[in-house]
Amino acid sequence: MTDGILGKAATMEIPIHGNGEAGQLPEDDGLEQDLQQVMVSGPNLNETSVVSGGYGGSGDGLIPTGSGRHPSHSATPASPGDEVARGIAGEKFDIVKKWGINTYKCTKQLLSERFGRGSRTVDLELELQIELLRETKRKYESVLQLGRALTAHLYSLLQTQHALGDAFADLSQKSPELQEEFGYNAETQKLLCKNGETLLGAVNFFVSSINTLVTKTMEDTLMTVKQYEAARLEYDAYRTDLEELSLGPRDAGTRGRLESAQATFQAHRDKYEKLRGDVAIKLKFLEENKIKVMHKQLLLFHNAVSAYFAGNQKQLEQTLQQFNIKLRPPGAEKPSWLEEQ
Repeated sequence: MTDGILGKAATMEIPIHGNGEAGQLPEDDGLEQDLQQVMVSGPNLNETSVVSGGYGGSGDGLIPTGSGRHPSHSATPASPGDEVARGIAGEKFDIVKKWGINTYKCTKQLLSERFGRGSRTVDLELELQIELLRETKRKYESVLQLGRALTAHLYSLLQTQHALGDAFADLSQKSPELQEEFGYNAETQKLLCKNGETLLGAVNFFVSSINTLVTKTMEDTLMTVKQYEAARLEYDAYRTDLEELSLGPRDAGTRGRLESAQATFQAHRDKYEKLRGDVAIKLKFLEENKIKVMHKQLLLFHNAVSAYFAGNQKQLEQTLQQFNIKLRPPGAEKPSWLEEQ
């Protein structure tokens, strides 16, 4: 009836039961958020292409008013600028009209899914991967937050050790009877500061890499996912519209509407299929990139932390060289252990 609506075995049409659940898919409470998502992509009224002569008309000028009457001598002929302005207004009206129809159909489809009166197309394998990505992103965001907290604590520790070392060095000069004891404690604090700077450089590199992975790489994939989900909603909205028309009476009037609905449905189906493929590809490359990045970063983090707490300054420096991490030299505008936020 709708010329193979789903098209591929990877997707299926899931009926929505009376309780609003699609099979075993979990129901969330984000109806308001989903409605806002439907409404957020309003028409772009800045992108219009105007044909000389006005919208939908020829280049011979405006349609005269007052049929059969000659224009008065005081009438001002329409200027080309007026025709262009009317053309822009007409084209923008068409854009708003199409957006309004599309928004109405998508909102109707969303509500019918949520309240158990419709069906939705589901690619179970792909949606499972998408949910796994969202869960992974939440966990990595937690690691990112903890990593930033660690850098803040390490920086605070370094500041304290640096001040303590200076205090010991000063007392070493002013306390002859304890000069040696204050002296080697001052040297110890300076060594700890040096190793701490090296560790903090490694931790900052770790945090920066995870930040890029979460806020750029994962976020880019999720932006494509949002486009895919919006396309899925449109696809199901126009599929439902086509099915309702197909079940109605067949006459000269509805035949034209049916053909138009079929063409519109096919366009949305092609868009949905393309975005579904784009999401699958991005998820695949994201997983490969995530493994590659985290393998390197976890090895860096382990080696740096182990060397620091073992007091192995040489291994700490070798770790930074291994991962090509360079600290800011003394006297730079910003301390080497500060991550640029």
